[in-house]
Amino acid sequence: MRNARNNEFTDGRSAAGDAKASLLIAYRAAKTANEPSQSARQAERISLVEAREARRAERERLKQEERSRIESLAAQEQAVLEAAATAEIEARQLAENARISRVVEDEPARKAERDRRYAARKARQV
Repeated sequence: MRNARNNEFTDGRSAAGDAKASLLIAYRAAKTANEPSQSARQAERISLVEAREARRAERERLKQEERSRIESLAAQEQAVLEAAATAEIEARQLAENARISRVVEDEPARKAERDRRYAARKARQV
């Protein structure tokens, strides 16, 4: 026979309670036995977390430097584009002013030529 004792309900409950108590005692014994190695493992975990945070901070710093470098390059390119646009506007304005001044300077000559043609036409009609 496997179990020679009388297996009544109370016997089963007491056996289960004894088994739980023995498991708890074994767990506590294992926990106190592992206490020095556990603190070492905890210290190792803390150092790993600190190293991970340091690497993350370094990555963030590098990303920020790259962002600022790209922003400064974009600002320089924008400044160059604005300077080119300003130079083009000034060149157009200068060309327009030169054209206007040529027109104003040529005005007396054009009027004289017009008057000469008018006089020649009147002379032919008479």
